[in-house]
Amino acid sequence: MSDHKILTVLGARPQFIKAAAVSRAFKRIGIREIIVHTGQHFDEKMSDVFFREMEIPQPTHRLEIHSLSHGAMTGRMIEGIERIILQENPSAVMVFGDTNSTLAGALAAVKLHIPVIHVEAGLRSFNMKMPEEINRIVTDRISSLLFCPTETAIQNLMNEGYSHFSSKIVRSGDVMYDTALYYVQKAKTSTSILKDLNLSGKTFVLATIHRQENTDNPERLAGIVNGLNLIHAEIPVIVPLHPRTRKMLQSHTIVPKFQCIDPVGYFDMLVLLDACRAVLTDSGGLQKEAFFFKKPCITLREETEWVELVEGGYNILAGWQSDRIAAAFHKGVQSSPDFEKDLYGKGDAALRIADEIKLYLS
Repeated sequence: MSDHKILTVLGARPQFIKAAAVSRAFKRIGIREIIVHTGQHFDEKMSDVFFREMEIPQPTHRLEIHSLSHGAMTGRMIEGIERIILQENPSAVMVFGDTNSTLAGALAAVKLHIPVIHVEAGLRSFNMKMPEEINRIVTDRISSLLFCPTETAIQNLMNEGYSHFSSKIVRSGDVMYDTALYYVQKAKTSTSILKDLNLSGKTFVLATIHRQENTDNPERLAGIVNGLNLIHAEIPVIVPLHPRTRKMLQSHTIVPKFQCIDPVGYFDMLVLLDACRAVLTDSGGLQKEAFFFKKPCITLREETEWVELVEGGYNILAGWQSDRIAAAFHKGVQSSPDFEKDLYGKGDAALRIADEIKLYLS
């Protein structure tokens, strides 16, 4: 076992999925890991179920910080993570993605002169109204070790002058691909979601809506729901619904005609992805997972950080207007892009990350 200790900060569903692969790689090469769960996703179906299903080591520290404004949430997380860093004295702090938990972990560490490791660095949507864009830009700038999933991500950093900074940039591939490959067969034998929803052998579309720019704007939310209603008139649409989105639909009297279900665990989502005809989403991670499972993806946003998916014809940006969403869906299901293209590595990103961290700390 290495003398080095990594403090990993997690808070949201996509981070649990990425952490599963990296935690397994750490164990394999003997790096000690302490996990902090900020509590950003606190719903049992969006948090604890991932730790159980994916055999992620249980968090040593839980902050239980959620349901606050961006400033209050991030501030309280920084305070809590700082206290834990001083207690644990790690060799480095590792953060994933672009949430408030990501930014809080990075800021707490860098102010204590602890190196920051950012997994999924270099992504840019070029929309500064997105809180995630601010989180990822600031986190990248204060990180010592930047793991980029794609060549596009590296180019983004180069365009921002990172060749003049002291941080180390590594193209690692995408850890979400590692995780999907590792768990898909186990998922098929351990979940009955298709049978439970009466979808076995049936054609359906999988959709998610959770991004604040969509859920907090009644016009946008109504446009997306109406677009999904149009598609549902032709082919069943299944939507695992974020609790906050459900609340917004009710408060604005927006009526979905498609089937809304509770949030699902990772295994259920893998099986739904594998069986569906197409994906409609405003999630960043699900756009990639659609590609992993060779499904056309319609993105319910005006831009995406995964530009290579749009350029390759795997993903169509549809925004929020119902007619655009329906038109993009029809275009997507009629297209046939080359899903064999190597965009996100070979499924060995986590081991590359673990090896690189061990080298960096030695």
